[in-house]
Amino acid sequence: MAIIQAVRGTKDILPEDIGRWQYLEQVCREVSKKYGYSEIRTPVFEKTEVFSRGVGEETDIVNKEMYTFNDRGGESLTLRPEQTAAIVRAAIQNNLLANTSIMRLFYIGAYYRYERPQKGRLREFHQYGIECLSSPFPESDAEVIMLANNFIKTLGIDNYTLKLNSLGNETTRKKYIEILTDYLRSNISNMSEDSKRRLETNPLRVLDSKHVDDIHILENAPKILDYLDEESALHFQTTRNYLEATGISYEIAPYLVRGLDYYSHTVFEFQSSYLGSQDAFGGGGRYNNLFEELGGKPTPCVGFAMGMERLLLILSELEN
Repeated sequence: MAIIQAVRGTKDILPEDIGRWQYLEQVCREVSKKYGYSEIRTPVFEKTEVFSRGVGEETDIVNKEMYTFNDRGGESLTLRPEQTAAIVRAAIQNNLLANTSIMRLFYIGAYYRYERPQKGRLREFHQYGIECLSSPFPESDAEVIMLANNFIKTLGIDNYTLKLNSLGNETTRKKYIEILTDYLRSNISNMSEDSKRRLETNPLRVLDSKHVDDIHILENAPKILDYLDEESALHFQTTRNYLEATGISYEIAPYLVRGLDYYSHTVFEFQSSYLGSQDAFGGGGRYNNLFEELGGKPTPCVGFAMGMERLLLILSELEN
């Protein structure tokens, strides 16, 4: 009989590699606990609407990458493609914020996306991340970035860049989307078909495009930082002030929006040249409306996630 191979895009973690994974997980837990974060674990699959409503209908994750199926009872379920929406669902369902003003959570787990398998990007992959729930303050944005920075430094990684942007509040984004839409419509004849569709449904997603024609158009696109209102500008500047006061360097990335629809205000990404063109190994930002999207009360939050396979690739490059 033919030998059965592992599913494409998945990888066995063999005994010879377990030590490296255990070390990485140990650092995740030690750094998280030092900052007062407690571990949470949620089911590996959820009702599909947790992600379609939470992550956003027009994201690549929901449109192209989710592993979705109907169970024997006919209910649509999805293997989790990310953790944040599931944690928000768990927080609402279990009333986690009933007796605390701010809740700090961290997680380590496996996630699933139907992507083209390549170096450091699998269909089953692992992430470490944190979520700071119920804090509207820019100090929390800075805290989350400082924790991420401390975690990376603890691993011995120093060849990376922190990219930073603000998506502002809802008023800012609405105004910016109108201006961005006008600009993109003036260039629509040269845009990719995918971006033409996104222009009609969620213009911010065009900024995510990796298509060469779109990249050329976006070089001269309006920048959201030029349209922040007073509240949004103050939030972003205060976050930057905290980072600078602690010696964390960063670069402003005016078109950084991340691949999820729930972000507002601060967004950030960590990149390393050791990973080639797919250079991001972690990132996150503030999400103030996700609780409401999933049926809860308004609850401002901020968090990040790191790709563990990608971190191990960087560590291997450093060892060599």
